Amino acid sequence: MDDLHLTDTPLLFGADPTEGVVAAELAGRFIRLFIRTPHGAVFRDVPFRPFIVLTEPDLLSGFRGDVELRPLAGPGELRHLALFRDWHDCTEAKELLAKRSGHTPSAPGAPYLFLSDPVHQHLLLTGTTLFKGVEFAQLRRLALDIETACAPGFEFSNPAREEDRILSIAVMEEGGFEAYLSGHELDEREMLERLTAIIRERDPDVIEGHNLFRFDLEYLRVRAARHGVRLAWGRDGSVPRVHPSRFTVAERAVDYPRWDIYGRSVIDTYFLLLIYDVTSRELESHGLKQAARHFGIAAPDRVYLDRQAMDEIFRTDPESLRRYNLDDVRETLALSRLLSYSWFLQARIFPYTYQTCVIRGNATRINALFLREYLRQERAVPIPTGEATPFEGGYTDIFETGVLSPIVHCDVASLYPSLMLAYGIAPARENLGLYLPLLKSLREFRLRAKALARQAEEPHEREYYDALQQTFKILINSFYGYLGTTLHPFADVRAAAEVTRLGRETIGTMLQWLRDRGAHPVEVDTDGIYFIPPPGITSPEQEQSLVSELSATLPEGIEVELDGRYHAMFSYKMKNYALLGHDGAVRVKGSALKSRGIERYLREFMAEMIRLLLTGEGEAIPLLHDEYARRLRDHLIPVDRLARTETLGESPATYLQKVRQGKRNPSAAFEIALKADHEYRAGDQISYYVAGRGKGVTVYESCKPASRYDPARPDENTEYYLDKLRQMLKRFAPFLPRERSLFD
Repeated sequence: MDDLHLTDTPLLFGADPTEGVVAAELAGRFIRLFIRTPHGAVFRDVPFRPFIVLTEPDLLSGFRGDVELRPLAGPGELRHLALFRDWHDCTEAKELLAKRSGHTPSAPGAPYLFLSDPVHQHLLLTGTTLFKGVEFAQLRRLALDIETACAPGFEFSNPAREEDRILSIAVMEEGGFEAYLSGHELDEREMLERLTAIIRERDPDVIEGHNLFRFDLEYLRVRAARHGVRLAWGRDGSVPRVHPSRFTVAERAVDYPRWDIYGRSVIDTYFLLLIYDVTSRELESHGLKQAARHFGIAAPDRVYLDRQAMDEIFRTDPESLRRYNLDDVRETLALSRLLSYSWFLQARIFPYTYQTCVIRGNATRINALFLREYLRQERAVPIPTGEATPFEGGYTDIFETGVLSPIVHCDVASLYPSLMLAYGIAPARENLGLYLPLLKSLREFRLRAKALARQAEEPHEREYYDALQQTFKILINSFYGYLGTTLHPFADVRAAAEVTRLGRETIGTMLQWLRDRGAHPVEVDTDGIYFIPPPGITSPEQEQSLVSELSATLPEGIEVELDGRYHAMFSYKMKNYALLGHDGAVRVKGSALKSRGIERYLREFMAEMIRLLLTGEGEAIPLLHDEYARRLRDHLIPVDRLARTETLGESPATYLQKVRQGKRNPSAAFEIALKADHEYRAGDQISYYVAGRGKGVTVYESCKPASRYDPARPDENTEYYLDKLRQMLKRFAPFLPRERSLFD
């Protein structure tokens, strides 16, 4: 495949052309590079010079370790590079600088820059990146999944309980290797020892799993400690380093025990799903089975088992458990193939390990590109301002609500990056002039990758180039976000404000042009416009011609694309709408119309209402309401559709302290967590339903775990759920045909 000669661009991919690197680790005064060859992985030790960038050499006066100081040219305040003999000396110097300056490394205005990851430091200073010359299929990826027992009377397995043993372990590679370790054939100690032997024998570059950090690995660690088994999974024979960490994506924070396995990466597809769902908002949940069905990777004969019945299945139907466990790892590999490829490609670009690249934010990764090149050219680096200056964002507005038809959507391709390139907007303190050339290169690469994806005849080539262009799209759009941050040295809030001003101006010009030609705008969302086309514009060709004519009126480099055409649009409120395609498919956007925070039966009721509105059958909605009400009264709606699932945003202990101090209100999910038989952490999800009688019950006092619902003795609060159904219908009353409304 044509790889676009990507690695010929050192600014983007680093100056070191070394190929085959699949991992890097600290090894004394060296960095050990693990290199994939046709005969397996080998290692090479290369010299490592840890560094700190600081404002004045005097800050290190009296430092007892070996240090080499190099001046850096240019106007940045951090204009001295201190190179140390080893990592110990570097961290000692960091402690001295923190004490002498009164600033921690992350404090705004700190007169020094210290990076706490030695491998990241090495990759920055040398220009080495992972996976150059390596195809994704060449990575040795081993998926891992365990099944566990649960003592009678408890809802969840707990590795600290003696009887909650591991029932089975499944591992699988895409090359055909698989292994199944059963508690029928091995005791738990033998299973753990055999798993460790398999990892040593197969020597994977990557260990994958779903919810791997928070369940499987933690369970294995605790059970191994119980039996005195040493999990020597590292390529140097070491045990994993485990420490508390936090993964943040959008508004969600997940506490987890991070595992670092020497010479290997650990990829949790649960994290990849969270990242994917930030933009798509399509997933009902982030579980493996639901994700596999969503992406169409679940096999027709996939085995599904009741988690609460694992002990019984283990005893009576071990073959089903074997198939179930192996299906889990098979789906994990397939899910990872879909979602991790973009991160594999990004690890070729950014000076991070594969595992670390996934958990770093977009702005942080972009910053690493600038920092790498500044260090290569021995240029001084600015101190981050740390100033949070508010500025006006993008143009968003809504002009019409209700059901409208037909609809055309046009948008400016990469609006903010295009404006930055067209008007030459770059951060003022980025004096090497890297920002715009890097942005331009990324955009050109993306356009070439998109073209190659369209031309590709083989599915694997099409998937490759599509993943490539999506990767570049993410990076391109991150450049604007980088400008508006306060934590990074080259950020520039004034430049960010100018970009959004030009964006609002551009969209305003487009709106006026469309109105002048008889179009009726419905909604604007930063870079695109939904509108009813002018009279006489009815065919796809006419709509395309209209959008092309609009594009021609804008400055060079600002291109408007026809992004979609729809039979109808239900405009509910700003950034919340539904679209009916000409193929009959309905697309819904906005948390008010598809929030996972509301019960599933309400989401399904709302989805059916929206479809009826879009298809002109709104008069059937009262009958739909009556049918749902009947099913509620007859206990015909399963509890998983009545239950509400919430994510714990903090630890239960912190929650309890805040409630007692009057700093927050009680919460149903947290109250269940406090009464649970195992420990919950921030980021965990809890599903519960409301019991009792009467619509006015206090939810946190009447909630029960959904897993403990007994269909033979239904105790859900029917009045409560009927009232919520009616309130949902009332929200849509303004959009119902008036002659059939329940609220006249």
